[in-house]
Amino acid sequence: MARKSLLKPTTLATILLIIISFYAFFNTFLSPFINSDNTITPSNFPFFESSLLSTPIISESSNSHKVRIFLYDLPRKFTYGVIESYLIRSSSSSSSSSIDDKLKYPGNQHSAEWYLFSDLVNGKNLGEIIRVLDPEEADLFYVPFFSSLSLVVNPIRPNVGGGNSGGVVYSDEEMQEGLIEWLEEQVYWKRNNGWDHVFICQDPNALYKVVDRVKNGILLVSDFGRLRGDQASLIKDVILPYSHRINPFNGDVGVDGRKSLLFFMGNRYRKQGGKIRDLLFQVLKDQEDVIIKHGAQSRESRRMATQGMHSSKFCLHPAGDTPSACRLFDAIVSLCIPVIVSDSIELPFEDAIDYNKIAIFVDSDTAIKPGYLVEMLRKISTKRILEYQKELKEVKHYFEYEDPNGTVKEIWRQVSLKLPHVRLMVNREKRLVRRELIEPDCSCLCSNKTGTT
Repeated sequence: MARKSLLKPTTLATILLIIISFYAFFNTFLSPFINSDNTITPSNFPFFESSLLSTPIISESSNSHKVRIFLYDLPRKFTYGVIESYLIRSSSSSSSSSIDDKLKYPGNQHSAEWYLFSDLVNGKNLGEIIRVLDPEEADLFYVPFFSSLSLVVNPIRPNVGGGNSGGVVYSDEEMQEGLIEWLEEQVYWKRNNGWDHVFICQDPNALYKVVDRVKNGILLVSDFGRLRGDQASLIKDVILPYSHRINPFNGDVGVDGRKSLLFFMGNRYRKQGGKIRDLLFQVLKDQEDVIIKHGAQSRESRRMATQGMHSSKFCLHPAGDTPSACRLFDAIVSLCIPVIVSDSIELPFEDAIDYNKIAIFVDSDTAIKPGYLVEMLRKISTKRILEYQKELKEVKHYFEYEDPNGTVKEIWRQVSLKLPHVRLMVNREKRLVRRELIEPDCSCLCSNKTGTT
């Protein structure tokens, strides 16, 4: 006869219920929670000590893939000292301030050098770059000389006076020379012959006296208008946008409020490639729905330019003394479609932005044909204008230096992309030996004692 089970069905059910209850209790109250920041936090059950909270799940740093950059601690005269010299020159301050964070960099089209410096100091908007405090850990070295502002302060420049501090005339050339003398004493400059150093020289004449001594480095420039092919190129350098000088247009796309066809306001008479401006004035000045004015930089000029760009469908961007100018970026943030007449222009962030979607390009010879520009622009449909404006609105953050996801972050991304080239050049230079060091000078063998060849 089969043995009966000692446990009745009801008893088994009770035991299973108890086991399930214990499992649920331990799983609910004693197991840790995974937080959104990837930390482990035990439950708030009363017998857990606070010292056990927030244990990291992973130890791998999120910064491990970023390019490491070291910010040189330059002598003060190359950074805040340049601002003080500007304030003294402009008579807005009778004495220099010793409190750096109260010094205000003057707003101008070259203020990229201030944004890059201050964001590196504060560790903001760095994107693909991370600042390191140990130069031995660095991939790149940033040299934060305010080279463009130094050029503005220099009293030798036309229409700029003053520039004195205690009877000493400010000299941009001496500042450039002093920077290089200081830099050439640094072990990290000597180590790789400057290939891994980053310089900002946004004004076309910034660092002009010493550019041959820093040309190995990554140059942050607005264009290549004043630089030779052996000094700068797209391979090793980065094109920066100028800071826009007018307020951005914050409205939506549309043509209802844009009554003018084409707008331009700026200096009519320029040198070199900028001579195109006078020719364009001649063919456009009497055209209907076209506003073209001669004007220098001033607060009133900026107000008029803001009004003109915000109320025009197209904005003319002719070359100046160099191929680029801040006017292009004023137009972009105004959602005013740029009409670019500059045959040698280089544009910032062109791997991320398709400029054919936001601008119209016309070569100089075609642009100065009487009637051509106006007739071409009038044929562009409202639908196509709205498409341009939508694209402009999508990309305008790339040209906003104060936007946390804007210009500064994109500049550092561009700089990070240069690291493979830097390593290539550093390694090549270590491998190659200059021929003149290993081959004798044979020029003396080309002549005999009588001097005939």
